[in-house]
Parts: sequence; C-alpha cells; structure tokens
Amino acid sequence: MTEDSSIHTCLWFDGKGLEAAKFYVNLIPGSELHTSDAGDGEPLLVSFTLGGVPYQIINGGPHYQLNPACSIAVTTPDQDETDRIWDALVAGGGEASQCGWLVDRWGVSWQVYPRALPEMLGSDDREAAARAQKAMLGMSKIDIAAMRSAFEGN
Repeated sequence: MTEDSSIHTCLWFDGKGLEAAKFYVNLIPGSELHTSDAGDGEPLLVSFTLGGVPYQIINGGPHYQLNPACSIAVTTPDQDETDRIWDALVAGGGEASQCGWLVDRWGVSWQVYPRALPEMLGSDDREAAARAQKAMLGMSKIDIAAMRSAFEGN
C-alpha cells in the first residue's frame, strides 16, 4: 500500500501529528513517512504508512478527542518485539491499560499483542483457552510465558 491508496485511516490530533507520525514510522517495521518535514510549522495533513497500511493525521485542533473506541492493533511475532513496541509506546507519558491495550503520549489507543495470544484464545481446547484468557485479564502488557503456562494448566 502507498500514499496513493484511496482508503486511509485518519486520526484527528490537536497538533504534533508530524512528531507522532515520525515516531510511529521509526517504531513499526515496514513503515514510511510520506509528508516532508520542511521545518516550517506543523502541516495540516500528515500522510504515512505503518507496516504498509496507510494512515493520515489531521492537525485539526481541539474540536475532537481520540478515544479507545478506535485503536491501532499490532500483532508481534514474539515477546521481544511485544516488549520493544509496548515499552516505546508507553514511554514519555503513555498509559498502560489491560490485556495488551495502551494509550500513547499523543492519545492514540493501541493493542500490542503477540501472535501467540489469538492462537491460545482461539484454541479448540476451550478449557485451556479459558485459562489463558483468565491469565490475560490480569495483565497489562501480554506475557507469553505466563499465558502459555496457564494455557497448559501449570
């Protein structure tokens, strides 16, 4: 996907959209900033891709606020990548929530979870899945080892 895609998710910011987009594209592999940083003030519209998915930020002012009803979900391959992305998004004023959810310092809600989470929760072994879900409900950042232990009944 490129900035030429006809469909984008657009996030409404009250400023600092370019700063956020730069941070996001440096954090998520396969991402790119499409708006140039001319250094002459905050652009109204910032265009970028995250992992190949197109996004826009409109620096539209204080009229609307971001909320957790809309979030960016990132599936990670392992615990190290989960930790890297989660820790970076929470740093600098972000807030951890429950079950892999967080809000970054710009107010954007994220779900950061390892690929193992939906695999365990979607298991045909419904008792094991229920144990994994119970473990997950007590977590902020997802801990694969703890979920796997619960899933296996340990």
